[in-house]
Amino acid sequence: MKIQESAENYLETILVLTESKGKVRAIDIANELGFSKPSVSVAMKQFRENGYIKVDEEGYITLTVQGEKIAKDTYNRHLVLINFLTNIGVSEDTATKDACRIEHVISEETFKKLKEYLKNGE
Repeated sequence: MKIQESAENYLETILVLTESKGKVRAIDIANELGFSKPSVSVAMKQFRENGYIKVDEEGYITLTVQGEKIAKDTYNRHLVLINFLTNIGVSEDTATKDACRIEHVISEETFKKLKEYLKNGE
């Protein structure tokens, strides 16, 4: 199932923040992405209703199995793309910015071939 780029960004952000902070609230996501807390709250309600996240009574957000799969897939594409771009000489800053855009539109076929290329080239 393909979801929108913004949803992938939210879920990826929840994953990364969970790994770095342990516990994540909507305000953490808002601060990380530079969005308003009300915007993030609306998105979190939709994610909860669609089964991508759970929110406990204290307001902490965790990914469900379904949400975690999307987040990890997106983050994996992100890391592989940064690796590829920096390996061909793109600066780390530019590679990171470009990977954030490319990770949402790259086809599975192209991504698979890119991973194979990197694996064989290293």
